[in-house]
Amino acid sequence: MANANRQFQVTDPATLQALVRTQPLATLVIAHEGALHANHIPLFLDPHQGPHGTLLGHVARANGVWPLLPQQAVAVFHGPQAYISPSWYPSKAVDGKQVPTWNYAAVHAHGTLRVLDGEGPLRDMLHRLSDAQEAHRPHPWRVDDAPPDYLEKMQRAIVGVALEVQRWEGVWKVSQNRTDEDRAGVVQGLQAEGTPAAEDMAALVLGLSMG
Repeated sequence: MANANRQFQVTDPATLQALVRTQPLATLVIAHEGALHANHIPLFLDPHQGPHGTLLGHVARANGVWPLLPQQAVAVFHGPQAYISPSWYPSKAVDGKQVPTWNYAAVHAHGTLRVLDGEGPLRDMLHRLSDAQEAHRPHPWRVDDAPPDYLEKMQRAIVGVALEVQRWEGVWKVSQNRTDEDRAGVVQGLQAEGTPAAEDMAALVLGLSMG
């Protein structure tokens, strides 16, 4: 995101990590011998492991990416996103010089991806990942709810990975470059769409307007 407009860049770690927690499914990319390898896996953030936190997850043992580790990697997390119609801008009525755009929020976590060694750390990671996703349920599922022999079989089929974050990057493109009137028009247009994605983006644009 080095080429991103400075106006859209977000550097606050708490804001970036909050998106990672709410949208944990990452696109995890490494380069090896001229080839790019991309995997889509949920990652759990341990903010206390390493100077900038560590992302923990797992891939199938049959996945060919883990024997290539350690490697430099980037994990991409996507937040709210939505198409923005120029017809929502009140300024369009002035000279018509408006074009469509796309609003979005995204986080890139750069660091070294390595294999998570040992059965104990792998089992601990599985507990933490599932507990984080089950915490809001009235009757949370726990890893230990499954039979021990079944868990051992399933655990042998996966390999834990850990990305120690060396650098966070964030972009929140949420109509910061528009006037207050145009941002109000964007919020109204998004809310009229009536979709969850549009509502989420409207909340980000509205939050900017109120901030």
